[in-house]
Amino acid sequence: LAMVLFGIPDIRLFWSTDARFLDQFSDGEINEFVPFSKYPPCIKDVSFWVPEGFHENTLCEVIRGIAGDDVESVACIDSFTHPKSKRESRCYRIIYRSMERSLRNDEINVLQDRVRDAIQNDMRAELR
Repeated sequence: LAMVLFGIPDIRLFWSTDARFLDQFSDGEINEFVPFSKYPPCIKDVSFWVPEGFHENTLCEVIRGIAGDDVESVACIDSFTHPKSKRESRCYRIIYRSMERSLRNDEINVLQDRVRDAIQNDMRAELR
């Protein structure tokens, strides 16, 4: 009954300790199950000096435009303002993960190089 009510496709998920499964449900609420990848993530970081007129949404659009659905998340994990120049630097963590297969580091490195090129050339940011 719970499988139908929540849209859970596999009974084995009920024994899961994965937070991506457990965090989807709260007492007294009925939420539709959102599938997640069973494959491992490939995590890459990129740091750059923030250009004038920078918008984080634009960065996310650029990254997703290059890597598509293989991007699970983009998050700012650090920021720094240089004490003398007052320039701001940010570091973003990109988590790549496929729903269909394990991603290889060599193929993600190609995507990450394209992301870095786009940040530098299209967004006019100075990479660190």
